Amino acid sequence: MTGAVLWDLDGTLLDSEEYHWLSWRDTMASLGHPITRDQFLATFGLRNDEILPRWLGSAAAREEIDRVSLQKETLYRKLLREGGVGPLAGAAEWVRKLHRDGWLQAIASSAPRANVDVVLDVLGMASFFQAVVSAEDVTAGKPDPQVFLIAAARLGVPPARCIVVEDAPAGIEAARRAGMRSMGVSRNGSLSADVAAASLDQLPEDAFTALLRTPNQGPQTTETRVQ
Repeated sequence: MTGAVLWDLDGTLLDSEEYHWLSWRDTMASLGHPITRDQFLATFGLRNDEILPRWLGSAAAREEIDRVSLQKETLYRKLLREGGVGPLAGAAEWVRKLHRDGWLQAIASSAPRANVDVVLDVLGMASFFQAVVSAEDVTAGKPDPQVFLIAAARLGVPPARCIVVEDAPAGIEAARRAGMRSMGVSRNGSLSADVAAASLDQLPEDAFTALLRTPNQGPQTTETRVQ
């Protein structure tokens, strides 16, 4: 049976941290709620509906959260298209190699779908992915495994045949809960994943095939759910 690779977006395929920072900084400043770089970094990777109550206050209405989120993401997409971005080291090569070798691939991200579409367009990678799961598709963010389980279901591949590529501890934990193997990519290569590396270009040519052959412990929680 074919294997599948489920990719997080930021930190694995590309590094758009600076664009996210600039768009959050300018959006919050325009609303009279300036934030620091440290505040931004403490929330990077979370869903907007998890971030904004911290900055606007827990009493912020859903309508306000949605409005501010739309303002920020619109600015983010504008900056991304104007400034451009390249894939992280090894990312494009692996995406193309996996495609050639018959693997199915999906994006499994907490980003809005419009952001994912812009990123894939700018990177020129849209044709390599058979499914996209984004913020609109899930009700719970990572470490809940929902995003990965939905991606696997859309590809028609059981969790045991899926490998998650992530750059954050919450994503690695979500993969574990989903009963999937994980490939952790971080600057210091210290994530508690099944395989960890500082960058994708450091992986051996058989990295994904070898990982899929290793014993899998199966789902590690009773909290998994797909909607």
